[in-house]
Amino acid sequence: MNNVRKSLGIDRLHSAGITGKGINIAVIDTGVLSGHRDLRNNIIGFKDTIFHKENPYDDNSHGTHVAGIIAGTGEVSGGYYRGMAPDAGLLVIKALNSNGKGKAGSVIEAIDFVIKNKSRYGIDIVNISVGTLSGESSKKEELENLKLLNGVEELWDRGIVVVVAAGNNGPGNGTITIPGISRKVITVGVSDDYKGINRGRNERIINYSGRGPANCIMKPEIVAPGSGIISCSNRQNSYTQKSGTSMATPVVTGSVALLMSKNPGITNKEVKMKLKENAIDLNYSKQHQGWGMVNPLGMLGIN
Repeated sequence: MNNVRKSLGIDRLHSAGITGKGINIAVIDTGVLSGHRDLRNNIIGFKDTIFHKENPYDDNSHGTHVAGIIAGTGEVSGGYYRGMAPDAGLLVIKALNSNGKGKAGSVIEAIDFVIKNKSRYGIDIVNISVGTLSGESSKKEELENLKLLNGVEELWDRGIVVVVAAGNNGPGNGTITIPGISRKVITVGVSDDYKGINRGRNERIINYSGRGPANCIMKPEIVAPGSGIISCSNRQNSYTQKSGTSMATPVVTGSVALLMSKNPGITNKEVKMKLKENAIDLNYSKQHQGWGMVNPLGMLGIN
C-alpha cells in the first residue's frame, strides 16, 4: 500500500488530517481478522451470511486484505502499509466461503442486512469486490444475479455509494462481471493489469481487468492500481500480496471515504461526478479505463 498511497498523493491528505474519520463502510467479502492490530479499532460490526457465526473471522484472507486497503492503520508496519482511510469504520459482512466463492443469495442477504441496518451503523459506502459473468449460469442463477443487480441498485437509490469490482476476465469486451454491469454503481478496473495475475496453479494472464461496454454504458467508470498490492492477511499481524480488480476497488472506496469525510452531506451522484471530473486520462481505451485513473487530490481540490 505504500507505493499506492504515494502515487495517489494519499499521504498528503493524511498529513492534512483527511483520514476518513466519520465515514462508515460495509465490506461484503470473505470476512475479516478483527484481531489484526491494523484493523482492531476499525471494526464497527460483523455479519456472517455463510455459517452465521457471531464473532469476526476470515477463513480465506481476501476480505481482510480488502479491509486493510480501505482502512488499515499500518500499526504493525509502523505506518508503511497504512490503508487509504485509516480512521474509517468497517461493517464487515461475510458472504464468500474459504475458497473466496459464494452464491448470489449470500451476497443478496448481505445487501439486505446493509439496507436494514443502514441507520444503525451509519453506512455511507458499500465495497463489493466480487462478481460473476453473465451467461455462464443456469436460469435459477440468472434470476439470482438479477436480484443481485436490483440489490446494489436499491443500495444506491437509498443514497449509499456503491463501489464494485469490474472482474478479472479481460481483456475482451463485455467482460464486466455482475453486479458491475449496473448502470448506477461505480465499477472499478485495474490501471496496471499489464503486470499480470495468476489464474490457477500454472496460468498467468496479463491485461486481465474486465472491460466494457455493458448495456451501452461506460464500464468501468474508473481505474486504480490493483497489481501486487500488499495489505493485511488473515494471519495474526501479518501482510500478504494480492492482485486484481478486488484490490483496485477498495483503493477507490478509500478515496471516496476521504472525499466524503471532507465534504459531509455530499451525495452519491455528486461523488460519481467528482470521480469523472477529476479522473486522469491514461490514454487507454475507454473500454479499459472508463473515465481514467482515480485522482483523490483532484477530487479534494488539492494541487
